[in-house]
Amino acid sequence: MLMARSEVKCYCYGLTEECTPAYVATVKERHQDRWICRLCAEAIKDENSRSSRKISTEEAMKRHVSFCEEFRMSSPPVKPTEYLISAMKQLLRRTKDSQRRERLGGCRPGMVRSKSCFATVGKNVDDEQNPSFSNH
Repeated sequence: MLMARSEVKCYCYGLTEECTPAYVATVKERHQDRWICRLCAEAIKDENSRSSRKISTEEAMKRHVSFCEEFRMSSPPVKPTEYLISAMKQLLRRTKDSQRRERLGGCRPGMVRSKSCFATVGKNVDDEQNPSFSNH
């Protein structure tokens, strides 16, 4: 037996998903009668937990929607790789700003990394694509 599905559009970012009416109703109940995709729902939870003061889900959603609008308004690079790099750069800036606020407010510690994999990844890609580029 197939369950009825409907296509819904995310209030924050405009992504569409195919979901059962029961699931759509549950999500809308949690988000002031707005459909929020799973990705944005997680981002809203994160926005709520990153805040230096207690904020409502509505306020966290407003902040996330503002971020989505700002991201959509920025002109995407011509190359898809550059687009991905641009998106990651914005995400890292938000994370860095959040960690700075946490340090000033005495909240939980930020994420720490032990070493970078970029040198290894870059070297492998360069060695495979252009052997004359290798540092050997």
